[in-house]
Amino acid sequence: MEAYKQWVCRNREYVHSLGSLANGLTWLLPEKFSASEIGPEAVTAFLGIFTTINEHIIENAPTTPGHVGSPGTDSSLSYPLLIAILKDFETVVEVAAEHFYGDKKWNYIIGTEAMKALIRLALFRNSGYKMLLQGGETPNDGKDSNQSELQNRAGNSDRNPHSFGNQNHHNPWNLEGRAMSALSSFGQNARTRTTTHYNSGWSRRIQHQQAVIEPAMIKERRTTLSELLSEKGVKGALFVIGEVLFITRPLIYVLFIRRYGVRSWIPWAISLSVDTLGMGILSNLKLCGEKSKQIHFSQPERDELRRRKLLWALYLMRDPFFTKYTRQKLESSQKTVEPVPLIGFLTEKIVELLVGAQSRYTYISGS
Repeated sequence: MEAYKQWVCRNREYVHSLGSLANGLTWLLPEKFSASEIGPEAVTAFLGIFTTINEHIIENAPTTPGHVGSPGTDSSLSYPLLIAILKDFETVVEVAAEHFYGDKKWNYIIGTEAMKALIRLALFRNSGYKMLLQGGETPNDGKDSNQSELQNRAGNSDRNPHSFGNQNHHNPWNLEGRAMSALSSFGQNARTRTTTHYNSGWSRRIQHQQAVIEPAMIKERRTTLSELLSEKGVKGALFVIGEVLFITRPLIYVLFIRRYGVRSWIPWAISLSVDTLGMGILSNLKLCGEKSKQIHFSQPERDELRRRKLLWALYLMRDPFFTKYTRQKLESSQKTVEPVPLIGFLTEKIVELLVGAQSRYTYISGS
């Protein structure tokens, strides 16, 4: 296994390209959307799981010999990896259940959605109640790229005491930089005086060992629910409610489908209501209230909110809206461009793929 991991890390670009190509070609498999053919979906799921595991190996590969991994990372049990594998496997479960049990397939779909919801809730808790990115498949370190860049600039300036003196007076880091420079100079002088009695080579080895060992001992402290509620108050509680609604929305949707049927408007409307309520809560957390109680989203979290809004387009592909409105529009557009030689052929294939994908719950679940 270790030899395979090393091979994947050495050939990461080749592995990534091969995985993307294989997953793309699976859409061209014959009988891809046939209810009686489990083979094509099994091939797709196997390739998807294989690609997911390879990506996990590449992402968690040490960048340097002394690299220790991110805090709280456990390579033996990775929630993002479990979620990704389950998403790849759930289509096979749906097709097999439909083939053998017909409409009772929703019992098995409920089982897969319940497993994903439980894993995501556990990840949400273990991450210190941070927003799930890409449904939990992407770790959320809680850092903003712009903020990290400012901190890196400040750190570089701290290492050079003269850099602050050469900056303009309106620089917000000016006073802090001077204070840090003075403290750094004082500490350097004190350290020089106290270490003159020791062998310089030995002391350098001790300092190097401490620099390697100390990062491995530092672990990020996870915020508990009580700490979040005491620090952010009502806004903290609303954030947790909004995130839990997003996590449990697919499970709620399939539970109502089993109760009322896929052709009923009730599951469609309830799912849309849960999405609207959860997104409304998360999008309006910073509109009012004390500044110290506000929830501040990082840039990846703001991108995640935009991604979730884009997922609402899937409601156009879900029954009964698709059968009554979207499919008619697609077929009328196809007939309009059908006389055009190349465009008509491509439009026909696109409509065929969309209609076939719509027949699978897992392709339009948004979970």
